[in-house]
Amino acid sequence: MKAESSMNAISPSTNAVIHLVFIAMSLTCIIPLLLVIAVSISNEQSIVAEGYRFIPAKLSMDAYRYLWQENRMILNAYGVTIFTTLVGTVTSLLIIALFSYPLSRRDFAYRKLFTFLVVFTLLFQGGLVSWYMVTTQILHLKNNIWALIIPHLFNGWYVMIMRTYFQTTIPDAVLESAKIDGAGEFRTFFSIVLRLSLPGLATIGLFNAIVYWNDWWLPLMLITDDKLLNMQYLMYKAQSMANYLSSASGEHFGTVMQVAPPSLTLRMALAVIGIGPIVLAYPFFQKYFVKGLTIGAVKG
Repeated sequence: MKAESSMNAISPSTNAVIHLVFIAMSLTCIIPLLLVIAVSISNEQSIVAEGYRFIPAKLSMDAYRYLWQENRMILNAYGVTIFTTLVGTVTSLLIIALFSYPLSRRDFAYRKLFTFLVVFTLLFQGGLVSWYMVTTQILHLKNNIWALIIPHLFNGWYVMIMRTYFQTTIPDAVLESAKIDGAGEFRTFFSIVLRLSLPGLATIGLFNAIVYWNDWWLPLMLITDDKLLNMQYLMYKAQSMANYLSSASGEHFGTVMQVAPPSLTLRMALAVIGIGPIVLAYPFFQKYFVKGLTIGAVKG
């Protein structure tokens, strides 16, 4: 036992190298975020004169004051984004799991056919014009909340990931024992398979949540009602408007600053507002990763 444990032990030098690598990777993620926050609370003129700095030469909340003027619209956009992210992620995860699980079963007669259909859609697509016509003319997904949810519900690449996960993680002995005990396919899937697949489900769920949260393309294509705009597209419109107003001369804008909006710091303030909730939500996903890794297998 001692010889085996010594073979698997990591030397202090190797352990130090691993720690340095992960520290460097963490810094590459944290440092840009700190710079964005610092620039967002900097004075616009100091940014123009001295460039981006981690320690602001002069503090200013003008960018956030400018955004506060449209607080109702921002809160409404947050509500739309949160709703589409939660409903879209859960629904998409359920559809992908229900579709990929039969593809992982060797006794499913049409497994190769449906796998081919999924792979074919990954290689070839119908194009933007046909997609838009089907979405708006057949599915009538225009200017309603479901236009921001349904187009992202199914992803062939996520199906292939979950199929592989089911094949390599769910033991056949567990499924056979469930069948012997009288459990049907749906009972086996919801009571056993899903509980043993938390790491895979959490991974796909996080991918889906990021897609829904960062989506600005669907509102651009399908939404014209301002009440249905999500946060990302609202930020895009606000940034475009701020750039336009900044380029105009001899005008006064806003009720708080009475000057042209700060385009450079506003861009960073929009980024902080946009990424804040999803960054804060990530630790809650993390516990499901850890919990899923410890959930059972075949026990003798």
